[in-house]
Amino acid sequence: MDFFDWYWVLVVFAFGACWGSFLNVCIYRIPAELSVVKPGSRCPKCMTDLAWKDNIPIFGWLALRGKCRYCSVPISPRYPSIELLTAILFTAVWLVYPYQLVAVPYCLLVFGLIFGSMVDFDEMWIPDRVTIGGEILGPIFSFLIPAMHGADSHVGGLVQSLIGLAVGFGSLYLVSVLGKLILKKDAMGFGDVKLMGCLGAFLGWESVIFIVFVSSLLGTIVGVAFIAAGNKEWQSKIPFGPYIALAAILWMLGGSELWKLYVAWVQGAGY
Repeated sequence: MDFFDWYWVLVVFAFGACWGSFLNVCIYRIPAELSVVKPGSRCPKCMTDLAWKDNIPIFGWLALRGKCRYCSVPISPRYPSIELLTAILFTAVWLVYPYQLVAVPYCLLVFGLIFGSMVDFDEMWIPDRVTIGGEILGPIFSFLIPAMHGADSHVGGLVQSLIGLAVGFGSLYLVSVLGKLILKKDAMGFGDVKLMGCLGAFLGWESVIFIVFVSSLLGTIVGVAFIAAGNKEWQSKIPFGPYIALAAILWMLGGSELWKLYVAWVQGAGY
């Protein structure tokens, strides 16, 4: 990469870190039905408003050594971790889709997936503004940027998005219904069903197969690891939404190409 390329990588990284800082606000305030605008950032212990330099993503926490400047109460490392994670994933999307419009909706989707996953971890539910909001924005972006689905026209992009939405929502809804009939209890939260509809709308119907398979595999691996470590109770404490989100991010960052190679191999093998 030349200097110009590195410049934009740094810009995207900084941009992602700033959105990660805003994510921390959303994760804390939205489930509590608080405004994400007012009041400004402040210490949750002493309620002192933070100085602008304390709000610099990642570096503000490092400069404070993880403690409030005013009352010295420890600040959770989760805050800079989310800022760093968002910055890294935004940069990864940019590196996979450099100078392409699809990087915009994909970064927006990454933002929503991190937000939804963290709320799911904390509250065991996924906000509708992530799932239903994604089901609305996915078709709109797909119409404006048909390249999201490899379509040649705006209408083609919209159609592919709607098909993906239907396949994503319908497939997990079917799993949910059948699971409840067989197990006599809810086998999957409805938030996961809506989330899969959102992902199908953004990423297309083929992504649904990949995401369902990979998220189930990840869930199984983590569950077995907890059982082997003697922490069986933690297996049920981790919701399925974050596995779905991780699988979707893997799809965006190269899983789609692996899927194409797999399909080509299967067709070449004569199956």
